[in-house]
Amino acid sequence: MLSARLQSTNSRVRRLIRSLIGAAIYRSRSHKFLLEDTAVVVAFHRVNDVTVGDGLTCSVSEFQSYCEFFRDNFRVIPLSDLVQKMHAGVRFNRELAITFDDGYADNVELAMPILKKLGLPATFFVSTSFIDTKFVPWWDRQNPQRWMSWSQLRQLREDGYDVSPHTRTHVNLAEVPPDMAQLEIAGSRSDLERELGTSGTDLFVYPYGGPEHMNAAAMDIVKTLGFRCCASCFGGVNDSGTSPYELRRIPICHELGGAFAFGCDVALGRA
Repeated sequence: MLSARLQSTNSRVRRLIRSLIGAAIYRSRSHKFLLEDTAVVVAFHRVNDVTVGDGLTCSVSEFQSYCEFFRDNFRVIPLSDLVQKMHAGVRFNRELAITFDDGYADNVELAMPILKKLGLPATFFVSTSFIDTKFVPWWDRQNPQRWMSWSQLRQLREDGYDVSPHTRTHVNLAEVPPDMAQLEIAGSRSDLERELGTSGTDLFVYPYGGPEHMNAAAMDIVKTLGFRCCASCFGGVNDSGTSPYELRRIPICHELGGAFAFGCDVALGRA
């Protein structure tokens, strides 16, 4: 019991120190020099005040704080524009792209109004077989969540946000045979094109996002299908030499410690 309390105290102290360092870096504008030729992609999952602390969720106030921090300290652009820069070999200059994974309803109901108010673009990657269902994946069994409806996804598109595939069933692409990986990746794109009436969706992020969750065979499928990027979700920033098929993303949740702690990690290369 004492050990657990000590660990909790140490964790809070570390978050406080990171936040103080981050505040000093960004308020002094030192990040402009520390982040030359740097592009950051952030990944959110859930935004609500119910499941905060589960490792996948930001509270609504935290999300707004992050978005204001992004707006004030980075050049927030659509992921598609960032990927275009990568293919062109253009140097970065503190670009940041906002993404969401899986397709939770709170992304539309609680996060999107904040994005709209602040004028920030975002890309929503959805596992299409979850949409408009009550399916509960294994990681949500303790706290079942609601998924977006197809009408909500259409509203996202109408409001100018990108909607892109994240496989059909959130499968681990490193564990399935190539024919199943092909169905999952191509099928999720065709589902979106059919339901949203669009074509040419060419951004992709793979489920779970760790280096162990993607293999060469699945990556070949991504490239053969004409996707322009393949993004992970295990942290790291990008520079003009980063391959768009090894795009690094930083997952954002309550445990990260807030916007200035995040900023500290990014500026000092610890994200």
